[in-house]
Amino acid sequence: MQRLYEARDRFEAQWLKDFLADHHIESVVLGDYLSGAAGDLPVNVFPAVWVVEDRDLTRARELLREFQHQLTAPPEGWAWRCPECGEVVEAQFQICWNCGAIREKG
Repeated sequence: MQRLYEARDRFEAQWLKDFLADHHIESVVLGDYLSGAAGDLPVNVFPAVWVVEDRDLTRARELLREFQHQLTAPPEGWAWRCPECGEVVEAQFQICWNCGAIREKG
């Protein structure tokens, strides 16, 4: 068993565990409930996702990068902020109505 990722909270850890399971990689979350005692502990305690089978670690790392990208990338169909002038532009437009800048691909 290999440690893959230290999550910011138990929800993120569970989302990653479920994401890995969707790709047929068995994992477990350890330290899930330790954050409840954080006020009594002298260190920061965060849940960690561990890959059960060592042979799955390389693929799990690839999937982790994909998972993290999905968390930070805005979903299609959402408004975007112009990189030039900061104006919020509706999703269906590829050009900023305010300054004419072209939408960045992300």
